[in-house]
Amino acid sequence: MHIHILGICGTFMGGIAAIAKSLGHKVTGSDKNVYPPMSSQLLELGIELHQGYGAEQFTQEPDLVIIGNALSRGNPAVEYVLNRNMAYTSGPQWLLENVLKDRWVLAVSGTHGKTTTSSMLAWILEYAGFNPGYLIGGVPQNFGTSARLGDSPFFVIEADEYDSAFFDKRSKFVHYRPKTLIVNNIEFDHADIFSDLSDIQKQFHHLIRMVPATGLVLYPKDDNNAQHMLDMGCWTPTQTTQGNWQAPLVEQDGSVFDVVLDNKVVGQVNWQLIGQHNVNNGLMAIAAARHSGIDPIVAIEALSQFVNVKRRMEIKGQVNGVTVYDDFAHHPTAIASTIAGLRAKVGKDKIIAVLEPRSNTMKMGVHKQELINAWQQADHVLVLEPDNLTWRLDQLIKNSQVQTSLYQDIDTMIDKILALSCPNSHVLIMSNGSFGGIHQTLLNALNNR
Repeated sequence: MHIHILGICGTFMGGIAAIAKSLGHKVTGSDKNVYPPMSSQLLELGIELHQGYGAEQFTQEPDLVIIGNALSRGNPAVEYVLNRNMAYTSGPQWLLENVLKDRWVLAVSGTHGKTTTSSMLAWILEYAGFNPGYLIGGVPQNFGTSARLGDSPFFVIEADEYDSAFFDKRSKFVHYRPKTLIVNNIEFDHADIFSDLSDIQKQFHHLIRMVPATGLVLYPKDDNNAQHMLDMGCWTPTQTTQGNWQAPLVEQDGSVFDVVLDNKVVGQVNWQLIGQHNVNNGLMAIAAARHSGIDPIVAIEALSQFVNVKRRMEIKGQVNGVTVYDDFAHHPTAIASTIAGLRAKVGKDKIIAVLEPRSNTMKMGVHKQELINAWQQADHVLVLEPDNLTWRLDQLIKNSQVQTSLYQDIDTMIDKILALSCPNSHVLIMSNGSFGGIHQTLLNALNNR
């Protein structure tokens, strides 16, 4: 079968392409911007890519078109498909019908930590010899690719609550039908498609309704939003972190912690990661792996060799005692936990937090009051003002207790970072986008200083 994918260079849709190719299909695709690393990964698989959404990409009419959720009515390729009555579906629906319906699905959901926890869980299964399939919204460095089919019953998937397609506004994860479900946390996010927290909780409850009685739901005991969602009805056994599972810290930066199950210490994780958020992620992965038959001791051994996903506190370089990090954090909770983890690691060293609030939710100002509280453990905060912001950042930062400055361009921001940085400084760059390549530009400037 010839499958053509619209929006193929997104991590999720690129993963769909890789899996479809491994199933023996001819796969082609297009995107508005065809660029590395996903374009390189797809070309290496022999997948033909088209730049843009013009009609010329349909010279060879495919048997099926998979349409990514970034595309909407009015897009030339979408209109072409509809006008010619071509067969089409969404990525999540295709994945269910062609892969997930026959697998033991381990789904990782929640507002934060999905990519990291999915990567940990897939690595634990791999380390245990299970050779799982997986589809993750990032590049797990223990594997090097964002997706694979695998040849065991197990399939790990990052279960996103964002919508499936322009013609299917249900969350992606309602298509996944997991047997093992992690709910990392629930907060209000994606304000462009959800009206309020209860709207999100309703989607999560649709997911809960699909987990069989032979399955397992894992969630944090202290997350009231998750608990209220489950109070709407749950027909599956549950286990909790901060309850059945606990992770007392041995090192305050989270680099070493005990794993406790039902008040009994079962082992100790000593790994490369830091931060309470990563401790929570790791504990969830250990608990989910146990449900699939992996002893916690084996899972702990696996995590000692886990390399975090790219763009999660990833060190991009170090120049004359100045360390530059890249992190995906863009929600106030993620920003706060990332900075707190770094502070616990570096003590009184200088932390310069550099933020691009570019997500749709941030641009709408939904979390603006929480934002200034999120960076309070930094020494200096630099914020790039994004385009199309619907609220006043300059008014907000006046209330920051940390020295905070606002910028309209990256060059001026880099000049300020250079002025602030000295030996034992840590520049933490946070964005869910490329941030204009600021990381390498800054490293070059530090080298030339």
